Amino acid sequence: MEGISQFLPFILMFVVVYFFMIAPQMKRQKKEKKFASELKRGDRVITKSGMHGKVVDLNDKDNTCVIETLAGKIKFERSSISMEMSSALTKTEVTK
Repeated sequence: MEGISQFLPFILMFVVVYFFMIAPQMKRQKKEKKFASELKRGDRVITKSGMHGKVVDLNDKDNTCVIETLAGKIKFERSSISMEMSSALTKTEVTK
């Protein structure tokens, strides 16, 4: 009984860290991976660096996409597309 009570604070600390930090991060990563895999041609997106554009080509071999911007076409990793900003962009287009 003495040994368990010594480790109880560490166990509680791990449980709190897991539920408030690790689990939400894993959930967010799943959502971002799903978002990146569901990208399709014609989607209007914003990259994490702030570039706006439209998806014109998707490459499943190297997990990249080509985005057409005002400056031309640029190749990006799918993971560099911002899920939050792109979904906010889609919502504002729908309301217009």
